[in-house]
Amino acid sequence: MALEENLADLVMHADHFARGIGFTYTVRSRSDDDVIGCVYIYPSKDAETDVQVTSWVRLSHAELDADLWQSVSQWVMDAWPFRHDRIDYAPRTPR
Repeated sequence: MALEENLADLVMHADHFARGIGFTYTVRSRSDDDVIGCVYIYPSKDAETDVQVTSWVRLSHAELDADLWQSVSQWVMDAWPFRHDRIDYAPRTPR
């Protein structure tokens, strides 16, 4: 992504966050503050679910994908006001 496109993307996500219509989080390493990946929480586009959660990890941290999925899944179920059966977050295969 070009620098200008990345900036526009960040501005859009900040606007969504400020208006409470979508939430984007950067996932960083505790040890060295390196960017591991990103998590997105947005209203679902289908009637079957209330929220769509997506995430990605950098290739250099691919081994953390299932762990991130597990942590985010638990966080969304515990801390967010969504029914557990109405969360759309593609499952991962544990290591």
